[in-house]
Amino acid sequence: MNIAGSWFARIRVSRAIILILAIIGVLTLSIYFNLPKFESSGIHRSRLKLEVLEDLNSLKASDLKFRIEELLQIKGSVSLELRELESKRNSLQVDVGRYHQNIEDLKLELAKQQTELERLKMSIEQAQVAQQEAIERNSPEVAMPKRLFPPASALREVLPELSKQESSACRMNLCFDYSLCALTSGFPIYLYDPEIFEHFETDSFLRTHLAQTFGYNPHTTSDPTRACLFIVLIGNVSKEYLESMLPKLTYWKGDGRNHLLLHVTRGPYGGPPLPNVNVGRAMIAQSSAVDKVFRAHFDLIIPPAMGPPGGDIWQEYSQMVPARRRLLLSFQGQLSTGAPREELDKFVVAHLQTLLTSKTTDKFILDFTCPEQLPASFTVQPLESEWVPCGTESSRATILKSSTYALILAPTNVSIASTPLILSRLVESLKAGAVPVLLGDYLQLPFAETLVWRKAVLHLPKARVTELHLILRAIPDNDLLTMRRQGRLLWERYMGSVQALTDTVVAAIRDRLLIPPLPAEQELSPSVFNSTFVPLKIDNVVPETEAEESLGPIEPPYPSPQYRRNYSLFLTQGFEMWNDWGDPFHLYPQLPFDPLLPSEAKFLGSGLGFRPIGHGAGGSGREFSEALGGNMAREQYTVVMLTYEREQVLLASIARLVGLPYLNKVVVLWNSPKPPAEDLRWPDIGVPVEIIKAGRNSLNNRFLPYDAIETEAILSVDDDAHLRPDEILFGFRVWREQRDRLVGFPGRYHAWDLEHNSWNYNSNYSCELSMVLTGAAFFHKYYAYLYSYWMPQAIREKVDEYMNCEDIAMNFLVSHITRKPPVKVTSRWTFRCPGCPVSLSEDNTHFLERHKCINFFSEVYGYMPLLNTQYRADSILFKTRIPHDKQKCFKFI
Repeated sequence: MNIAGSWFARIRVSRAIILILAIIGVLTLSIYFNLPKFESSGIHRSRLKLEVLEDLNSLKASDLKFRIEELLQIKGSVSLELRELESKRNSLQVDVGRYHQNIEDLKLELAKQQTELERLKMSIEQAQVAQQEAIERNSPEVAMPKRLFPPASALREVLPELSKQESSACRMNLCFDYSLCALTSGFPIYLYDPEIFEHFETDSFLRTHLAQTFGYNPHTTSDPTRACLFIVLIGNVSKEYLESMLPKLTYWKGDGRNHLLLHVTRGPYGGPPLPNVNVGRAMIAQSSAVDKVFRAHFDLIIPPAMGPPGGDIWQEYSQMVPARRRLLLSFQGQLSTGAPREELDKFVVAHLQTLLTSKTTDKFILDFTCPEQLPASFTVQPLESEWVPCGTESSRATILKSSTYALILAPTNVSIASTPLILSRLVESLKAGAVPVLLGDYLQLPFAETLVWRKAVLHLPKARVTELHLILRAIPDNDLLTMRRQGRLLWERYMGSVQALTDTVVAAIRDRLLIPPLPAEQELSPSVFNSTFVPLKIDNVVPETEAEESLGPIEPPYPSPQYRRNYSLFLTQGFEMWNDWGDPFHLYPQLPFDPLLPSEAKFLGSGLGFRPIGHGAGGSGREFSEALGGNMAREQYTVVMLTYEREQVLLASIARLVGLPYLNKVVVLWNSPKPPAEDLRWPDIGVPVEIIKAGRNSLNNRFLPYDAIETEAILSVDDDAHLRPDEILFGFRVWREQRDRLVGFPGRYHAWDLEHNSWNYNSNYSCELSMVLTGAAFFHKYYAYLYSYWMPQAIREKVDEYMNCEDIAMNFLVSHITRKPPVKVTSRWTFRCPGCPVSLSEDNTHFLERHKCINFFSEVYGYMPLLNTQYRADSILFKTRIPHDKQKCFKFI
């Protein structure tokens, strides 16, 4: 039993020893793999404890228990030390991670500070350049003209009367007194009161409306001592009466200098021309022109008054499309009674009649024998050599609206260059959209000094009548519609209403004298805050720019120079102002159509204000961000936001604009009747932020030309749009090279509805677009004037009716003026604002209204002005592999 018990005891001891050794081995491995380094004191203590282990085989059972307990104590002590070391290691790792994060943050901050330092260096360099330019500039800044007037004594001088022969030789240089019309006078005109001088005008309708429209003209003055031009309304008077009454005019002063005798007829049978009397130095404006009496470049030919007094007249115009109408050519009229027929005229009529029986699919209405029908209210007979139109005005309009071309035959008497009847047929044709075909190259057309009629009228000698059909068929649809569109422009702008006619008479004479028009009025910018309230500010707004990307220098506000081309605009671009994109009735601070200098002029004599990249050597990265480059001198842009009771969204949008290069100002249009809360904290973004109180809640306010906007470039932004700083700057750089167009981010499309033959508004993705939304788009301030004062009022009323479509209206306007599509920049298509309230654009009625807007606007313009484009602008070097030592213009664009 003792042997067996001893054997079993040894077995238990052996098992215990194996278990202890296993535990020690596990602990050793754990210490080896989990502790990279022991503290020296702890390791020393552990080794001392391990060294006391003896050969357990030699121990008795009674001592073995003690050793096991001792080893267990050692294990517990080691485990405790291991946990302490693990906790300390974790703490050290957290500290190391925090230090690494601090290092990365410091590196990022260093990069930001270095970028900011570079921007400050750029800003200093730009300021030094601007200072040097200011010193070198040898001409004053041209501003709005200061009006200078003649002395009052100028009207007291009475000059001797001119002879009839001297009067017939009058030209501007011979008979006009320029001393009364200084270049900076603003061209004031004085209208003799038609009620006092009513004996000069027999038509009370014209007398009333002409006086009214002249009263609306900004050049009209009630002070004759300041007047440059004196206007007298003349009616159907006898030769004797006119000769006796002219010298009695208060300011005639012997020779009638600087007087205009305005003889306006009402329709085709308004009366004969003014009697051929001695009018001295006075000019004559009437619808009649006879070679021996008409004084070219002195007298004016004007159309008859055939429209309403003023207002929108688009309803009276027919649609321009289709180009080819049912009739190719129409004419209804007969030669007035007793007129002799020249052989050429007989041949013209005979050849035109053969067109009716020719083997052609073209259709004609050519009637030369219809009975003469004069209005019952008029007894004045036409000249004996004129072609009198048939029927009533409404019946003729019906035929003309179905005609591609309208034939107008010149009088058989070649000495007659113009009559009210000829010009009335011209105006009727333009109004109906039938391209006028004038047979008779001796005809004189209205305002021919300023209006280029060959873009709207086919003017041929009568000898070309045999080739007329060939010429008409050879004109393609695009040229035909261009002529029709130009005809509408001339009719609507210069002769479609009494107001347009009187304004054109004044502007035509002013243009002769090279006097600039009066400046266009700007909208005042009343602040939404009272004069004593100081809004709260938020300082230290953090910009969103990338740390390693410098977008440009920080500059002080720099308004765009104004009125630099007061006296040269009509010299170099007078044709465009009258016949294309311009408004010849007003002077604008800047235009998007200003001509460009040759590239070398920036370096040879005309470099003031220019900032070429790399001083002309080009470059990328830093050189690019240092300068605007391009073809125009330096400038800035204004951000315009329209908001309505979304204060926090607005404030966040303003804050995102901090640090933007070339930002001049932020203008917020406060459309809400409630003022902003007094405790709102407005972000300080380094540039002025003006909050303008809108007169009423209208989306049209977005495009009012406020005087607070001092730059040519306007960035129209919705208060919930989120644009990156580099996108804004890139859009601005693109706009500088496309100044006459809308340059924006979200694109849209006008789609044709095959089922209903109408237009739809399309916001889906498409490989073509025709609009960019003005919720994020650059445009020139000139278009703000045109939108607010020049565009048909019916369009602005439709915008107010729907509280929608103002962006579509601006796209229509710019495309109509330029005949160019907008420019889309970057890949942005739509904009989302996380956390913003649901916008109007998410309502289904929003799209239905936009469908209606597009069709209504095209009806107002008479055609669809929008043009398709498949073009998008991205930055040069975008996605281009470049050397490691070069940088792209923009990293993400």
